[in-house]
Amino acid sequence: MTQNADSPALRSPLDAVHAELGASFTDFAGWRMPVSYSSDLAEHAAVRTAAGLFDLSHMAEIAVLGPQAAPALDAALADPVSGIANGRAKYTLLEDADGGILDDLIVYRTGDDRFLVVANAGNRHVVADALRERIGAHASPSEALVEDETDDVALIALQGPLAEEILRNVEGFEIPELDGLGYYRSTSGDFLGHGVFVARTGYTGEDGFEFYLAPEAAESLWTALLETGEGSGLKPAGLAARDSLRLEAGMPLYGHELDRTTRREGIGRAARLVRDGRVLVGLTGEGRRAARAGYAVVREGDPVGGITSGALSPTLGHPIAMAYVDAALAEPGTVLAVDVRGTELPVTVVDLPFYRRPKEHA
Repeated sequence: MTQNADSPALRSPLDAVHAELGASFTDFAGWRMPVSYSSDLAEHAAVRTAAGLFDLSHMAEIAVLGPQAAPALDAALADPVSGIANGRAKYTLLEDADGGILDDLIVYRTGDDRFLVVANAGNRHVVADALRERIGAHASPSEALVEDETDDVALIALQGPLAEEILRNVEGFEIPELDGLGYYRSTSGDFLGHGVFVARTGYTGEDGFEFYLAPEAAESLWTALLETGEGSGLKPAGLAARDSLRLEAGMPLYGHELDRTTRREGIGRAARLVRDGRVLVGLTGEGRRAARAGYAVVREGDPVGGITSGALSPTLGHPIAMAYVDAALAEPGTVLAVDVRGTELPVTVVDLPFYRRPKEHA
């Protein structure tokens, strides 16, 4: 990853490519990243109907390896990962001593004694430092070693119902185990002599793949993917589309739905996120005016919660939001209101996610 002397922002190895494509940029967790290339709505629609290509090189990649890596990670994380098989992945949390969420993570088991922890860009050092401290308390460096590999990894994501079809047609990209690659699984591939770690997780609600590879190979792979998918409707997509897609899919974002004041209560499907005694819910409205993060949720004029993320859903055509509300009002079907610049607009509590992938996309 590179840093320009004229700017404090870190730059992706694909920065010049984004500029050539006419991207608009923003500072995101210290990185200069593309917000959109032409229209965030068009990019959102491409992911829902065809495919979108994302640069996620700002994400943090931290390896944990050694004969005691599995039990040491179990002690460090909110959920045990020692039980996942090679080539599988698990979503979990890194919590502080009081149960507050330091970050949400995806952990891939890439070998008997090796794991890859993928963290949010803004929490890279928090996660790396916490893992070193916690794992160091349970194992020596020869038993379990934590290595921050972020600077040596570029990350590209291909998301959408046509993602697999496009991937299979990329010339020079060999993925021997693609046929058996299910959701939350990973495998190894080769692109023109460059090793690629291929995962199938995603953050959009659609099918898709993530490609972890050396920064010097990222531009070639990005270009090959775009050229292969051009006739199928593939578009480069920025952070704006990524945010609206993940919101429709009901996926939390650190700094919005998750932070150190957030707790997870329960396990499995019964688990819920709680903050200051309030519960995270989905809200849907009518019309075209959308609630935004920070807007108050009210009932009969009294504040009962707050919006963490909100937008006019490009796919569904009506306002959606995630919010923390009083636990007694968290039942689906409960009618509340959102204070949108002095006007109370009715909203209804609903189960998450707002959007589910159609069967024909599966």
